[in-house]
Amino acid sequence: MPNEGHDYPGTLNRFELSFKESRIVVLCDMDSRKEAKEELERTYILLEEYIRNNPFYQSTYEPLEVGDKAPSIVKEMAESSRKAGVGPMASVAGAFSEHLRDFLLQSGATEAIVENGGDIALKVNNEVTIGLYAGSSIYSGKIALKIKPENTPLGVCTSSASIGHSISLGEADAVTVLSDSTPLADAAATSIANVVRGPDGVETALEKVKDIRGVMGAMVVLDTELGCWGSLPEIIQI
Repeated sequence: MPNEGHDYPGTLNRFELSFKESRIVVLCDMDSRKEAKEELERTYILLEEYIRNNPFYQSTYEPLEVGDKAPSIVKEMAESSRKAGVGPMASVAGAFSEHLRDFLLQSGATEAIVENGGDIALKVNNEVTIGLYAGSSIYSGKIALKIKPENTPLGVCTSSASIGHSISLGEADAVTVLSDSTPLADAAATSIANVVRGPDGVETALEKVKDIRGVMGAMVVLDTELGCWGSLPEIIQI
């Protein structure tokens, strides 16, 4: 996973959800495993059915318009990817993280952390830290973001060319993006990571992030370089 070494409150219930290709970790102050699993399956099937009828939605690397009758998660992914300039599937992990987090909060939870392959949607009442895993970079496993509860709900998503199964056209060890919108953070991380190439890769990426409206802050890691932009939580050593 792109993010590792998280420090989460020990009082939260932890459970894992899996359905087809989804592998999701949930921490919540309610034991809502059954309800969350049912919601994951329902939403997954909606997206799957939409893709079956609109296969280009899954294959394109470019933004794509969808109709008003499309499922809400389909429209959210399309809108987030449009802002970031990538295909809708670049936001799928973040979209599911946020959807399940909000489902849990609407069901009565006051705290929920949902992690889908390193893409995290969270609302917490206590401070948490989210560690950075960036392949062979010197920063991997050495730094973390300290997230304060007043800065949540929040989305924290990471894209990498050197780890994980996500498609990246760049060379970044890690691009981590923060946004109020987790699908946007996911799509933006992909978009920014795609331009990290060559000796000026980090600088190019930091220029790219300025063009994506809705991004609060970003970190870009390439080998021994670490670049930051925007409003980030405190970065600590771990």
